[in-house]
Amino acid sequence: GLYSGFAHTGSHTTRTSTTPQAKDPGHRCTMPIVSVNRARLLKAIGKEYSEAELNDGTAKHEFEQLCFDFGLELDEETSESQMMAAQTGGRVDEGVSEEIIYRIEIPANRYDLLCPEGIIRGLNIFLSRAEAPRYRLVPAATPQVLNITANTQSVRPHAVAAVLRGVTFTQERYDSFIDLQDKLHQNICRKRSLVAIGTHDLDAVQGPFTYDARAPTDIKFKPLRSPEPREYNAKELMTAYESDLQLREYLHIIRDEPKYPVIVDSNDTVLSMPPIINGDRSRITLDTKNVFIECTATDLTKAKIVLNIIVCMFSEHCAEPFTIEPVVVRTPEGTQFTYPCNPYGDAPEAVSEAADLGYRVDTITASLVYRRSGIPTTVPPKDLAKLLTKMQHHATLQEDGDTISVEIPPVRPDVIHSCDIWEDVAVAFGFNNIPIRQPKVCTVGQQLAINELTDQLRTILGLAGYYEALTFALCTNEDNFEKLRRPDDGKTAVLLSNPATVDFQVVRANLLSGLLKTVFHNPLKLPIKVFEVSDVVLKDPTAETGTRNHRRLAAVHASKTPGFDEVHALLHQIMKMLDVPFSPDAIKPTEWAYCLRESGDPAFFSQLGAADIIFQGQRVGVVGVVHPEVLENYRLKAPCAALELDVEPFLEPKPSH
Repeated sequence: GLYSGFAHTGSHTTRTSTTPQAKDPGHRCTMPIVSVNRARLLKAIGKEYSEAELNDGTAKHEFEQLCFDFGLELDEETSESQMMAAQTGGRVDEGVSEEIIYRIEIPANRYDLLCPEGIIRGLNIFLSRAEAPRYRLVPAATPQVLNITANTQSVRPHAVAAVLRGVTFTQERYDSFIDLQDKLHQNICRKRSLVAIGTHDLDAVQGPFTYDARAPTDIKFKPLRSPEPREYNAKELMTAYESDLQLREYLHIIRDEPKYPVIVDSNDTVLSMPPIINGDRSRITLDTKNVFIECTATDLTKAKIVLNIIVCMFSEHCAEPFTIEPVVVRTPEGTQFTYPCNPYGDAPEAVSEAADLGYRVDTITASLVYRRSGIPTTVPPKDLAKLLTKMQHHATLQEDGDTISVEIPPVRPDVIHSCDIWEDVAVAFGFNNIPIRQPKVCTVGQQLAINELTDQLRTILGLAGYYEALTFALCTNEDNFEKLRRPDDGKTAVLLSNPATVDFQVVRANLLSGLLKTVFHNPLKLPIKVFEVSDVVLKDPTAETGTRNHRRLAAVHASKTPGFDEVHALLHQIMKMLDVPFSPDAIKPTEWAYCLRESGDPAFFSQLGAADIIFQGQRVGVVGVVHPEVLENYRLKAPCAALELDVEPFLEPKPSH
């Protein structure tokens, strides 16, 4: 009853619990949450409370304060039975634990705190109850070898590996081991697209191992999870997993590849088909003693970070705690590297004797810490060095009395700059202990003119009876062009190089498509009147970034009739607020006025009304009846009229006459 239940599916873990976090989409949160048994946690960090203190909230309050001091947050105090009751409307299955658990929210970049082992270790060090362990590489006389073939380079080109020897698993430790992999997959591994973790019973297979890529029909093995307990080829598995609620979301990563990645041993026994599933032959059980861990990846740095976190967190359960056996990885070019290692440096070719794992050294100065953190100078530099030991660093004050040498452990890949070390000093000192001081320089902020104008426009549109919408800044390329019947010249929209989903491929170049989607997804009683005043992003070769934000206003009126007169009147009201009169002379660059000219915008239906908005001789927008084909593309049945206007030209002061 300590954790949610998990079924180990090899390269990954699949949640099978019935807790709200597992099945209720509304329960998801932006930060990872780790559930830990309250009794186990408090005992492990040396906190003892009476039954009365546990029940009256004293223990919870004190632990909340400890979490705050350490940079964590106690999300809630609950139990598995309470979570199930909340999800099912009061029903609790037999056997569901009543024990109290703490659900702790973890910063997204603190991968070392994504398991109970990491939280307990970190808090004990922070409370000065324990020293930070030394993580050591202890090479075997004959090291395990992982050979990477050239076939993998077009699919998932990188792989790293390590071995944990003499591990003692209990059900509690096993659950934690699986849960950590799951949280890493959802976090730094980006749902297995960047890194996929595979853990195996080393005694069930025989090295050396080979990381290869083969045709789907040439990969045959019995997977950990399948409709039937038999051998499948990879093509059959991909079809079978299309109906699997957990695994199907990962199939797209390799589905269209001509060859699938696979890891085999010297007998050609399949260990895993990353990033989908492991083989049943190397299944980890409570009786497993030696664990072979491999990470395949498209990002080598992240693979090294993930490997370090796993081996460091669970090496405490090895026969010799905090020792890791390195694995030799040979690339297709014949180069040899040994992992695990410093994630931000090159891996060594070999480790011939016991050595520390991937520690990095950086230097800071006490004078900068005082200046940047606000810690008073009455705290001597040697005490600053001691504070860093509470954050798992090893720090030494140099002879000059100002420079502090900081050794960063492999479990802290989030520390990549001196400012991260300054922050750790401040956390260890206590933010509440930093004196409150009045800034030496007083300044008065002022609203940007574009935002002030935006607020005024929102007020006008709200008074006109329009509801404000806030749509996504990212969309599909079709939303920018094809669905609006507009041509893609390749010079307008900003494309994302690595989009997370097919729905977010480019940055929006218009507001109209988002509002049309809003009308579709909100089938209210007609008429429907919505607006948005926000930014679009367009390519601009003259800008430093190659792109530029443009503030725009857009409005859509959906009714039983096209409603061109409605949006025309709205445009007139907006221009009146902007003190811009209507005049045919607006075609002149010097004339502070606007006029309408026939529009050729294919998104609008010119036969029922469509006009370009001209201001000081330039086209600043368009107003008209939305084309029927556009309405069909957005599955809208009611006719719509719309306007879209560039706001920024009206920031220029009105010329005096």
